Amino acid sequence: MNNPFSPVTGYLALEDGKIFTGYHFGFNGLSTGEIVFNTSMTGYQEILSDPSYAEQIITMTYPEIGNYGCNDSDQESQSVYAKGLVIKNLSTNFSNHLGLYSLADYLVANKVIGLYNIDTRALTRHIRDLGAMRAVICDDNYSKENIVDLAKSSKSMLGLDLTSIVTRNKPSKIQSGQYKIACLDYGIKDSIINCLKKFDFDITVFPANTKFAELMQINPDGFLLSNGPGDPSSNEAIINEVIKIKNSHKPVLAICLGHQLMALACKAKTYKLKFGHRGGNQPVKNLLTNQVHITAHNHGFAVDINSLPDCLVPSFINLNDNSLEGFFHKELPINCVQFHPEAHPGPTDAMYLFENFYNVVKLNYQ
Repeated sequence: MNNPFSPVTGYLALEDGKIFTGYHFGFNGLSTGEIVFNTSMTGYQEILSDPSYAEQIITMTYPEIGNYGCNDSDQESQSVYAKGLVIKNLSTNFSNHLGLYSLADYLVANKVIGLYNIDTRALTRHIRDLGAMRAVICDDNYSKENIVDLAKSSKSMLGLDLTSIVTRNKPSKIQSGQYKIACLDYGIKDSIINCLKKFDFDITVFPANTKFAELMQINPDGFLLSNGPGDPSSNEAIINEVIKIKNSHKPVLAICLGHQLMALACKAKTYKLKFGHRGGNQPVKNLLTNQVHITAHNHGFAVDINSLPDCLVPSFINLNDNSLEGFFHKELPINCVQFHPEAHPGPTDAMYLFENFYNVVKLNYQ
């Protein structure tokens, strides 16, 4: 392939001893993280800037990456928390009326290491067969003999609490409106906030560790529990506050990690998926309407459907592996989904869930 750089060797080493060799681009150095794959065809900037990818190295299964460049409007957060990007073909030029800079420049600016000319099909099959695992991504300044040991000694995603590194450090008033919504930022995407802004919501976003008593100071009419990274069961202090949110009888919409935290607050259990669900083409079935939605996903943990207490009713199921994708509470106005209804990137089949939340908040408004 043509490339704009003098080819510099780079490595991806997995904890099981497998090493992939390609060409380095982006930031120089070495990073460790959990190696995962994403099946989206577009949206690499939104994926990289999604805080839910904290401590992960992302493999894009679609082969052509970088062809439309990067811009300022596709950012999902202020930072890039992903630890690396692995692709097949790096486009030499980008063409897009919104494009401002290349993917390579974007990685440099955000201190993210990239590799291209990797056999991403073989890598994805390896992850699919053996599961997501710890890995090292680096340029050629590091010895192949040592990087596997570095991968083995790096942090495991099991038991890892990452909300503290992705959340904001103080409350943020986003919009004024009639119905007050307290959003808990466990790693919230800007697109989720933008979806809420379409309605007559008075929106305040709070840090992940905010106490329930502080949330109640604004007298909220509803709560949104956001997406985020890490092992949900490691967030014991947050779960204790989610229990109080549940018991407030206020409407709740919980997405991804928020969905898992609410499940744990209701005494359900979570578990780590073998290789997770990541991409904009995941089919889920609405168990209430029998409709099938194609949805955007980014999660490595799931709620055990067999552990749901009687008060929780399954509402969505994944058609690829029958894992739970949503539930609602029988008696309380709580609706939770594992997938991302805001998409970005991905299809907007489930965008109606924000309007449903708005209608529930209006109905419960006093």
